[in-house]
Amino acid sequence: MKLKRHPLALAISLSFVPAAWAAAPVELDAVVVSASGLARQSHEMTTPAEVLEGDELVLRREATLGETLESLPGVRSSSFGAGAARPVIRGLDGARVKVLSDGVELLDASTISPDHAVTSEPLLAERIEVLKGPATLLYGGGAIGGVVNVIDRKVPTYVPEKGYEGELELRANSVANEGAGVFGITAGSGNFAVRAEGTKRQADEYEIPGSPSRQAGSYNDTDSFTLGASYIGARGYLGLAYGEQNNRYGLLAHEHADCHTHGSDWHCGGHGHGHGHDDHDHEHGGVPYVDMRQKRWDLRGELSEPLPGFELARLRVGHSNYQHEEIEGGEVGTRFNNDATDARLELTHQPLFGWRGVLGGQTLRRDFEALGEEAYVPPTLTRNHGLFLLEEYTAGAWRYELGLRHEWQYIEADGRRDTDHSGTSVSAGAVWTFAPQYSLGFSLSRSQRLPTAEELYANGPHAATRTVELGNVELEEETSHNAEITLRKFAGPTTFSFSLFRNEVKDFIYAADSGHDIGGGYREIEYRQQDAVLTGAEGEVRFQVADATAFTLFGDHVRGKLRDGGGDLPRVPADRLGVRLDQSFTTALNGQLEFYRVQRQDDLADYETETGGYNMLGASLGYSGSLNQTDYLLYLKANNLLDEKAREHSSFIKDDVLLPGRNLTVGVRLAF
Repeated sequence: MKLKRHPLALAISLSFVPAAWAAAPVELDAVVVSASGLARQSHEMTTPAEVLEGDELVLRREATLGETLESLPGVRSSSFGAGAARPVIRGLDGARVKVLSDGVELLDASTISPDHAVTSEPLLAERIEVLKGPATLLYGGGAIGGVVNVIDRKVPTYVPEKGYEGELELRANSVANEGAGVFGITAGSGNFAVRAEGTKRQADEYEIPGSPSRQAGSYNDTDSFTLGASYIGARGYLGLAYGEQNNRYGLLAHEHADCHTHGSDWHCGGHGHGHGHDDHDHEHGGVPYVDMRQKRWDLRGELSEPLPGFELARLRVGHSNYQHEEIEGGEVGTRFNNDATDARLELTHQPLFGWRGVLGGQTLRRDFEALGEEAYVPPTLTRNHGLFLLEEYTAGAWRYELGLRHEWQYIEADGRRDTDHSGTSVSAGAVWTFAPQYSLGFSLSRSQRLPTAEELYANGPHAATRTVELGNVELEEETSHNAEITLRKFAGPTTFSFSLFRNEVKDFIYAADSGHDIGGGYREIEYRQQDAVLTGAEGEVRFQVADATAFTLFGDHVRGKLRDGGGDLPRVPADRLGVRLDQSFTTALNGQLEFYRVQRQDDLADYETETGGYNMLGASLGYSGSLNQTDYLLYLKANNLLDEKAREHSSFIKDDVLLPGRNLTVGVRLAF
């Protein structure tokens, strides 16, 4: 068997090596996943989940959410330059991966196009939860790839014991001359607490591997602030936060063209613009850039024993006023506006005939418009409503889980036919703790994703992807049937987690290249439906070989194909296999060395190009301590130590843009 087809083979075989040579048994900290709905630990869940928090999160954070998470098994980044990178989970991205802010959507425009930034700021995250595989029951039928839930502190949930607490962090890197800082402080007395936090980042264009030059337009300037306040009582809290975020970043490989129709046929001709950016002038000429602004309100509350028979009520409401302008030659080319509200209420009921569960409802309203040269989607108003139920039952070593969700969607389009869709998702799963420290989880699910406004109504040129996009108002719901099995060992000197999955999708919606050469370097794509199947494996195994030394092997594999000879799905990440060494030098000084290999990707969709493989080597060192009631962490980390020329196959612009070269980051974090 080829390693490319089975990147986990070595890790799986090594996981069964006797652990007699390892150190004393290790008990892992309990990791509760709030996005699971029932607040279960990760090893108790029917499907895989990952959590980043604490020092591990501090050392892995990058400027974008996609870059921060891409080292997790099964997760990659869409990689659209320094300012825009969404998580890609098991080969699926866009609307199929929900990105949440403590349970509600970000309400930005990142699902519309890969060059649009995710408005979640990793520097302000307290923890990040990643649910892999269909998570459609609680968060909507669109989440057939997975869910990323970013937990922050913008709404206080408790009053600090000493009346205040806070954190401060400063960091800088070499590859882009980046300087970044973050602060946060919470203060309170009695039943009230307030929170203020903010960030500032300035990064130049990053250096290209093996070259003294830089990637034109790859700068990223960001700033944000948030103010929040809460009333906190013995049974819960209710709080409100307001925040603003501003972001300016270059649009790499952006190629504008004069696109027009001859009857029903599109034709594009290049403008002949250069994309040099030697003077580093962000305002005039050079590479086009995005100037983004978001104003957001968040209402959050929890109440224990709200009604007879119920343990907990959770309320989450997010409202966003989002706008970004794409600026070329000092002029606004296109303006995107997105006013949206997402609200959800969950009620956890007390055990009934042995079943404990959560029921609730969710409603979303999105008013979107694009104005200007690239207004390839007409103004639309989307309304989506859903009801859901998730139940669990525990009997001895078995925990059973059943779920149900139904949702309705209505889209009004300016000058086009309105559409309405509905979908029902169901799931059944179980976790069997068949021996001390071991569990086996498996699940079956049927999930329905409703078409997005872009898939239904797109009609025009899109310079970021160099395409003319043609929507299809006749699109129907796509239905995913997913089967998954996960084997875990969650305590002891050797721990591991391995998952196998198969996802058969009926009426899969995809952007098919029509095969028409329309000129100007543009391709014409049409949103079509065809049955598809995605299969894969992912996992990691950790060996605690000594009290201060641990090795981890990790890897992932996914393959996506259209049925009936339709070929491979586009932008599916290549196989990956890696090893990580964790070493504690003293109680205060810890280090990590990580190496992984990304294979060549030659399983290609029509008109897609091959992406070469590459090796990636990174390292980090952290020193922690306490001084005058202030905890501190001094850290140093290095990325791409080999200065490899690497391209991310999941990126639309991978043929034109290299990933950053060798990079050194230094930082200090204080908590007081």
